[in-house]
Amino acid sequence: MLQGPGENAGVVDLGDGEAVAFKVESHNHPSAVEPFQGAATGIGGILRDIIAMGARPVALLDGLRFGEPGHMFERAVAGIANYGNSVGVPTVGGETVFDPSYADNCLVNAMCVGLLPTERVLKAQARGTGNVVLLYGATTGRDGIGGASVLASQELGEEDADKRPSVQVGDPFTGNKLIESSLELVESGLVESLQDLGAAGLASSLSEMARGGGGIDVHLDRVPLREEEMEPWEIMISESQERMVAVIRPEKLAAVEEVCERWELDHAPIGEVTETAELRAFFDGDLVGAIPAAYLTDEAPRYEVARQPRAPAEPAPAPDGPPTRQALLELLASPNLRSRNWIFRRYDQLVGSRTIRRPGLDAAVLRLQPSFRGLAVSLDGAGRVARLDPHTGGATAVLEAARNVACAGGEPLAITDCLNFGNPEKPEIAWELAEAIEGMSAACEALGIPVVSGNVSLYNDTDGRSIHPTPIVGCVGLVPDVRSVPSTWREGDAIYLAGEPELSFDGSEYQALYGELAGRPASLDLAREAQLIRDLHELAPRCSLVHDVSEGGLAVALAEAAIVSGVGAELELPDDALALFGEGGGFAIIASTEDLPYRRIGSAGGATLLDVPIEDLRQAYEVTT
Repeated sequence: MLQGPGENAGVVDLGDGEAVAFKVESHNHPSAVEPFQGAATGIGGILRDIIAMGARPVALLDGLRFGEPGHMFERAVAGIANYGNSVGVPTVGGETVFDPSYADNCLVNAMCVGLLPTERVLKAQARGTGNVVLLYGATTGRDGIGGASVLASQELGEEDADKRPSVQVGDPFTGNKLIESSLELVESGLVESLQDLGAAGLASSLSEMARGGGGIDVHLDRVPLREEEMEPWEIMISESQERMVAVIRPEKLAAVEEVCERWELDHAPIGEVTETAELRAFFDGDLVGAIPAAYLTDEAPRYEVARQPRAPAEPAPAPDGPPTRQALLELLASPNLRSRNWIFRRYDQLVGSRTIRRPGLDAAVLRLQPSFRGLAVSLDGAGRVARLDPHTGGATAVLEAARNVACAGGEPLAITDCLNFGNPEKPEIAWELAEAIEGMSAACEALGIPVVSGNVSLYNDTDGRSIHPTPIVGCVGLVPDVRSVPSTWREGDAIYLAGEPELSFDGSEYQALYGELAGRPASLDLAREAQLIRDLHELAPRCSLVHDVSEGGLAVALAEAAIVSGVGAELELPDDALALFGEGGGFAIIASTEDLPYRRIGSAGGATLLDVPIEDLRQAYEVTT
């Protein structure tokens, strides 16, 4: 780990002089108020976090949770596609979940992955007394004012439409210029540090840069504006998009300004680094505000919130579902399990020429050019399971993200997380948050991997109703050779089932379709889960297909494998709903020509699966209405 939590993104060494920077963040409340711009500027913000580390963004992933398919969801997808496609970074994966819990408070989480040389990791710190603080990118307006205070730190309610002016407006073409100009500045050695402007604008970014004993004086009347008569406080907290701050040695200012002018970006030296340890704001020569930077960062008020544990529920009765064939087709056609191709097709998956494995099964894979090494990347979360048991939900999110990476042949290296929860001032929500964190920690310890970055999104409540506690986890893994990434099973392959988890309907897609959310999720054996993940990434290069069994259970995972392979399978499985549709810990389908030390359940071949024609499975799976 080259950089852990505390900076714009985490950074992990990949060997051979190369490192990966990555982070996931939320843009939930802006997306609930105005889904297109909320989702688009979420993409813009996470891109700038990666740029600030000195890395080139190479991939985006998104985690979307809405109450149902429809206009709001489609506008969010359009916003992501508009920004990511225009800025020239491929969107290669993620997940989409529909649940009534998110009907009034959607979740839009965005993850970005970037590459950089190991010796070039930047820190967003104001260093060197007398160094120049330069603002460059777009001009500053009133859009986004109050985004951090009006939206991110309050519950939503009936007056949401009145908050629309607090949603930022994105410009991906300026965002592209910001990427290229920032990388040129870094590669030329012209900047000491970079920082993006996100929530709370200059107030937040400059205070973070001034932490650690330095100080910054900012002259707000020097900030390039696009609106007249802005007050100093408006300039300070504006969240106008596509802006960056750089710390520069005075003798390099002219060279930096030449780069900004060539990229047609507005720019201005707006301040200087001091020894005061304060963030001081001036306007027309007058001091209009001053505060020790530490009061806004490391020494900000901390609250010990009350926690109210819930007693574990008893297991729920099994749902009264239909026969296997009907249940399989109905699950495949359900909003949470049907194909996401109609979404992925909106995204440019190939720009940058690194994408080896497109979104679909498990993790995407990117090539580390010019070598044949690769990165497997995934983004997964837990909502219903975390509602029933937040500790298990937190662990489940980590394990599924790591398992997906392993199924693509990647060795999990580290994770990033976004913790989406309700109002923590409610004792039951505070308990959910603490329990989920403990579950994630336990899973990471079992896997032996660190959490290197992340984000917390709280107050996801509407008129007093909280979303499901939803920890989202992004994982990156190193693939030794992208030429050996498993893809599909082939006629004659033996099909094995790896893993022996405890299964339950509680919190499952089967329960969601044929019952009501209730009960207690299956318990996890973390040591066994970690061993399975290690086994999968070691086996994957020798196998035709390795596919994680998760939402929908074994039958749905087998159907997904058959559909993508275009080949059916002859299987020996009990006609037992829990075995076929139950969910719990990790297990995976493996197809190979080798004899493997796992339970063999059949072989690939034919045009049916579980006595259902593949074409029928495909038609159910690819329904888009």
